[in-house]
Amino acid sequence: METRGHRRGLDAEGHIEREGSLARVPRAFEPVVAAARDRLADVFGSRLDGAYLYGSIPRGTARVGRSDLDLLLSLREEPTEADRADARTLETALDQEFAEIDGVGTLLFGRGRLLSDLERHDLGWFVTCLCTPLLGEDLAAHLPRYRPDTLLARETNGDLALLLPRWRERIAAAEDTDVARRPLVRSLSRHLVRTGFTLVMPRWNGWTSDLGEMAEAFGAYYPERATDLRNAAVRGYEPTGDPAVLRSYVDDLGPWLAGEYARVHGVKAPRA
Repeated sequence: METRGHRRGLDAEGHIEREGSLARVPRAFEPVVAAARDRLADVFGSRLDGAYLYGSIPRGTARVGRSDLDLLLSLREEPTEADRADARTLETALDQEFAEIDGVGTLLFGRGRLLSDLERHDLGWFVTCLCTPLLGEDLAAHLPRYRPDTLLARETNGDLALLLPRWRERIAAAEDTDVARRPLVRSLSRHLVRTGFTLVMPRWNGWTSDLGEMAEAFGAYYPERATDLRNAAVRGYEPTGDPAVLRSYVDDLGPWLAGEYARVHGVKAPRA
């Protein structure tokens, strides 16, 4: 039987397969997933339309004590500040209780936005292909199947030019210590690697969430920038606090990648 790896994350018809499942959750992380499921239901009650896991835990690649718990919540209405405060309280409680995880991150969206035409090839794709149902209805049933084409590339990562000014603000506001800069390096590194990968995704014709594999796929088409993305992939897993890395991201690699992305795929549809 042909494996997922041989098809580069695609099914037999060329659509991107959902990459995670509850069956792939490593045994060490099962208690925190169970706790998250129970407490989300208690905290959000009837406001909650559905909850999903994403990231390394449902992919089965999480590392004990190093990986975070990533959650996406679909609410029946657009999230309020009270909803966000409840999510932060729950994140803190889970992080303090379970040494197996290194932090909790929660994305909150209204069901209507997740199913909207504007988000069909961004958040809709994210839910369908990168999120694993944990509670409630699976919205993937209302969304199309996706191919690794230029439309998907444009709508997922075609906004890097808009993000760069915000990144510069975050860098300027960060405390001037290695410890404070490491999460920023990790976040920006991962974003740049994923953007570089989706730049070449239609030609590579597949999907992966492995940063190393993403960087290698990119390097096959842009050898002159291959080392930059390989180094970013390493920092996405093991971040440094070197300020020169952040400067290179917003002054060199980021602007170059934004310009090439716009040239190849165009610019993401504007959001409000």
